[in-house]
Amino acid sequence: MLRAASVHDDALDRVHAATADLDPPFAAVDLPTLRRNADDLIRRANGVPVRVASKSVRCRAVLAEVLGPELATRGGFRGIMAYSLREALWLVEHGARDILMGYPTVDRAALGKLAVSPDAVQAITLMVDSAEHLDIIRTALGKNTFRTKVCLDIDASLRVGPLHLGVRRSPLRDPEAASSLARRADAAGFDVVGVMFYEAQIAGLPDSSLPVRLVKGLSARDLSSRRRAVVEAVRAVVGDLELVNGGGTGSLEVTTADRVVTEATAGSGLYVPTLFDGYRAFTPNPSMFFALPAVRKPSPSVTTLFGGGYIASGPTGASRVPRPVRPAGLKLLGTEGAGEVQTPVRGRAAASIPVGGRVWFRHAKAGELCERFDRVYLVDENGRTEVPTYRGEGGCW
Repeated sequence: MLRAASVHDDALDRVHAATADLDPPFAAVDLPTLRRNADDLIRRANGVPVRVASKSVRCRAVLAEVLGPELATRGGFRGIMAYSLREALWLVEHGARDILMGYPTVDRAALGKLAVSPDAVQAITLMVDSAEHLDIIRTALGKNTFRTKVCLDIDASLRVGPLHLGVRRSPLRDPEAASSLARRADAAGFDVVGVMFYEAQIAGLPDSSLPVRLVKGLSARDLSSRRRAVVEAVRAVVGDLELVNGGGTGSLEVTTADRVVTEATAGSGLYVPTLFDGYRAFTPNPSMFFALPAVRKPSPSVTTLFGGGYIASGPTGASRVPRPVRPAGLKLLGTEGAGEVQTPVRGRAAASIPVGGRVWFRHAKAGELCERFDRVYLVDENGRTEVPTYRGEGGCW
């Protein structure tokens, strides 16, 4: 839970006042809070550049707020980690010049577009973790002879006996496997420019109990020694690397304490959705909210809102549903939850919400809310600005 109930009051006051004439549903971002969050990410990274995860933002105007109009580098931040090659190509068209793919691609059509764009070839580093990826990329590029930049995705999970703690990503884990793929990539005409380790079991897991904290500490120690060995093995094959990437919003301090890391990735820490309320390393300061309108009152203690079923991805459960935050004290109904076209809320405050009133929510998972709205309102002391989300610009990847 949020450690200070009033931590988002100023932001929500500002957003509520600036959007008072709008009809919900809509989403809004408090820019002063977002800017403080950006500064906090830089502080927590201890001088290591932070690459912005576009998956957790999904709005070019917000990317530009953090990185500058050129979507490259500014004040402690370094470039973008994209989640789709089509997205990356689109961002290059809008000025981005430093994009690391966060995931492999098998999109042959997008690779074909990459092959005929010198700007994109220079700006985009593809992610690979197998020889199959190299073969698909090489086939899609055809007769082009330029050396495409690639980064090796290394499994950063913790294994204790038969237990696998972390996400299921790369088959690469040890120095031998990483150096073998680096050697094959180099021989096939690729430039191996980096390695990436995403420690989801540290970055994406709240500090909910002592056992969780102990596991996260054990994982950090395991990864630190293994990461160094992998980096040394890959460097022995291809020479110096441009980047050693790691981390996430929830693990910046841990990741950047490892001197072999040259950059960390973060994005959720800009909006700070509810999944990041339980971390001990930082105080959550949510900057993004959405409003739903009250459309009927089936009983004195229940008000029904329009829309609201913005359920986050991941394992199903209470942590993935949006949370009503104003008026205070409202709860979702266990029998209905947050629905596609209606969301009932109950609580003492429900009786005072008139038909036509509004209820403010926080969502669970960063940029995913932008898939529900074609625009978002950026609010500061001077009022509001309407900007398109990825969806509003026709980007659905």
